[in-house]
Amino acid sequence: MISTAEISMYPLQENYKPLIKEFIAKLQSYSDLRVTSGSTSTYVVGDYDRLMDCMTEMMRWSHEEQGKGVFVVKFLPGYDAK
Repeated sequence: MISTAEISMYPLQENYKPLIKEFIAKLQSYSDLRVTSGSTSTYVVGDYDRLMDCMTEMMRWSHEEQGKGVFVVKFLPGYDAK
């Protein structure tokens, strides 16, 4: 089932912009997912199971590599944000 996640990342650091750009670039490395960035959030679209795996991997990676941060994610199962 195709699904969409709308994710906003808020690193808890002063120099946060490079961290957000790095996070989005890493998201874009997933060739089986479609990633569209906006000014306040990023849409990630793909197979539901793969999308959920990606969100888990990305949040883990961010906390391990970048430190503390807050994620706000909306999941829309069965929805293809175009």
